[in-house]
Amino acid sequence: MPEQPADGATNAAWFERARRVIPGGVDSPVRSFSAVGGVPYTVVRGDGAHVVDVEGNRYIDLVQSYGAVLLGHGHRVVTEAVTAAAAAGTTFGAPTPGEVLLAEAICSRVPGCDQVRLVSSGTEAVMSAVRVARGFTGRDVVVKFDGCYHGHSDALLAGGGSGVATMGLPGTAGVPRSAVADTLVVPYNQVPELDERVACVVVEPVAANMGLVPPAAGFLQGLRQACDAVGALLVFDEVITGFRIGPGGASTLFGVRPDLWCFGKVIGGGLPVGAFGGRAEVLSVLAPQGPVYQAGTLSGNPLATAAGVAVLDAVTPDDYRALAQRVQRFAAELEAAVSDAGLPVQVPAAGTLLGLFLAEGAVTDHASARAAVEQGRYPSFFAAMLRRGVALAPGPYEVLFVGLAHRQDDLDQVVAAAAASAAAVAAGR
Repeated sequence: MPEQPADGATNAAWFERARRVIPGGVDSPVRSFSAVGGVPYTVVRGDGAHVVDVEGNRYIDLVQSYGAVLLGHGHRVVTEAVTAAAAAGTTFGAPTPGEVLLAEAICSRVPGCDQVRLVSSGTEAVMSAVRVARGFTGRDVVVKFDGCYHGHSDALLAGGGSGVATMGLPGTAGVPRSAVADTLVVPYNQVPELDERVACVVVEPVAANMGLVPPAAGFLQGLRQACDAVGALLVFDEVITGFRIGPGGASTLFGVRPDLWCFGKVIGGGLPVGAFGGRAEVLSVLAPQGPVYQAGTLSGNPLATAAGVAVLDAVTPDDYRALAQRVQRFAAELEAAVSDAGLPVQVPAAGTLLGLFLAEGAVTDHASARAAVEQGRYPSFFAAMLRRGVALAPGPYEVLFVGLAHRQDDLDQVVAAAAASAAAVAAGR
């Protein structure tokens, strides 16, 4: 039963207003419903595992701001931290204790990460890490993996996943060939041959922008060895996996230590933030200490750092273990429910992350993920789930985010909705 609408306006009316003043009606293409059809719901509030739209419809939310929310929407420790920080001032353009506290919290949890610099987004974090790698090595070539999304900086959009793949774009208009001339795109889960021209290899240690594709056995270890052999740096893009997949991120989970890390999402507690860090020797090339320039007026914003510290302090190793166990059980139940209802399905899981492919056959890279998506079942399934009160991401290349606020009865409702939705799609309804 819908809750009382905020102002009587519909989702369609709000979307029409948005289209008049915002290109495409959205401020990020992944929020568009162009891949699934229909009109986006406009959220007015969230609480815990749920969001409520302008029409009063309440959804179990498996988007969770694409992984930025770990504790649940409107969690008390976050709102109290942000409120207190805002009362003292929102930005100063000067050092603050909060940025030191968040940097200490990150470095203390990630073995080998000696220092971090805070920025305002994951895009900034990866873009800056690549610049540091080039400045440290004196080399130009960057190796990335097809289907891994590392933000929308020019050089890294080649072979991007997530919204780039959803829109059917090989990269993007507006990027000159020269910007990607030194970007080499290779298949995920295959260790590439490197040479002395390579500054760095940048990778999602768990690919989470072409659906969920875990690393094959030996893949990350092979990347470490290949980089060491030619003197290139290994960069882990942990914007999604960092402090989501476990207390030390993917590097701790898989036992492979990169030279540089990129973080975002969880470390801001739902506020705009990013960070890149690594060995002190590598970070020493950054200005004002070294010759590699990087800056940001709002970097280390007091509200974001307060929220980030609050989240990292609130989550314990036991919380991560319990969440991973819940996700593994949920993945098995979800896969069984959809399969029993007559749809081919795979629900891969890695730690606390899980994906959804409505297709047969193993998905190990971008080509197989694309083949699964092109079978075309996701739009109908998405719409059926939304009608039953479950909000998935409106694109088939995203993952499902289960957080600490999702109770077992929430997940049970999702499984029941999935069974009914799959049956409807299988029957062509």
